[in-house]
This record gives sequence, structure tokens and C-alpha cells, in this order.
Amino acid sequence: MNGQGTTPETDPPTPAFAPGTRRPGGRTARTRAAVRDAVLTGLAEHGYPDLTVEYVAEHSGVHKTTLYRRWGNLEGLLVDALDLAGEDSWAPPDTGSLEGDLRALAHTTAASFEDPAAAAAPTAFIAAAFQSERAAEALNAFYAERFARCGAIVERAVSRHELDGRTDAGALVRAVVAPLFLRLFITREPVDGALVDQSADAALAAARAGVFTTRAESA
Repeated sequence: MNGQGTTPETDPPTPAFAPGTRRPGGRTARTRAAVRDAVLTGLAEHGYPDLTVEYVAEHSGVHKTTLYRRWGNLEGLLVDALDLAGEDSWAPPDTGSLEGDLRALAHTTAASFEDPAAAAAPTAFIAAAFQSERAAEALNAFYAERFARCGAIVERAVSRHELDGRTDAGALVRAVVAPLFLRLFITREPVDGALVDQSADAALAAARAGVFTTRAESA
């Protein structure tokens, strides 16, 4: 893209910053997956305050005593579900330009929360972080890992001479998604395509202006 403002055409988006929206696979134990699915269903139906170990036991088919033995308590179940959310194969978009990558990332993030049913569990995860210190730590780790993966966007942009090599990738990506999260979770304002593009374009302009460049001298 070269400033034309087109919305990236993609297949149904893979969630980027929506914890709890992907099912675990590969070597993940069947029991752990069943428990995680029950946690997600319970969060979507009842929210964190009303979720119980008894609910997870009933909906996962795993006995309550097993849940307590392996996960300790409800917080342990929630933390493990978030850990599994970070075990997917998600990778940041690669469109061939920094503008395209940032816009695609913004659209994928917004799309993750468009469907109320699909957004219920990740929204509940975020809400739980305000009520549980362990949940907050797990959510922080989830996002830190997502931001780390997005370092590839900046690395590619630097190799194309689109950005200074000292650009802080985490700061740039946070600037892209922060306006979206503000509307989604704080002001509850609508998020449309124009706003999503604006969020990406504002972060892009700031990056080009050196706003996210670290102070250290480059090697």
C-alpha cells in the first residue's frame, strides 16, 4: 500500500489481541482442552464473578476434585486458559509494506471483537484482570508475548528502509491498538473501518516522525 487507504482484503481474521478465542491443539492434553473450553463458555455466559469450579466440572466432564488437584482454584483455571491462548500459531500480518501491516493488524484486532458471542470470553478475561491479580499477570504475559511477535513488523520495515532501526516495536503496536481498546472497553463507542484505518495511520505517522525511536545511539 502507498497511502491509498484501502482496507486489506483477507480471509476471516485470526484473532490477534483477543485472548481466549482460539482452541488449543497439537500436544495439548484432551482434558486440558475440555477444561479450557468450559472456562471460556462459563466466562461468556456468566462472567468471572459468577464462574465456579462446579460449573467447569459439569461442563468439562472433569471431576471437581481433579480440577482442584491440578489447577488449585478458579484463578488457576483462568490463568491456564490464558496460557493456552498464547500457544497458538498466530503471526503478525505481512502485506509487503509497513502501512499495510499496521492496517491489517488494526482490522484483525477490531474484527476479533465484532461478534458479541465471539467477543464474550476475551472481554471477560479482560474484566477478570481487574478483579484477580493472577489473572492480571496472566493477561499481561499474553499481551507481552503478542507484542513480541509483532516485532517482525518493525524488522521487515527496517529492512525495507521504512523505519529507523531503533524503533520500539512494542510501543508502535500499542499505539495502533490502544485507540481501538479505548472505544471497545472504556467509552463503548462504535468502531468502524474508518476509525480502524485512522488508528493505524496515526501510529504510522508517529513512527515515521521518530516518536517511537529509542534514545540510545544505533550501533
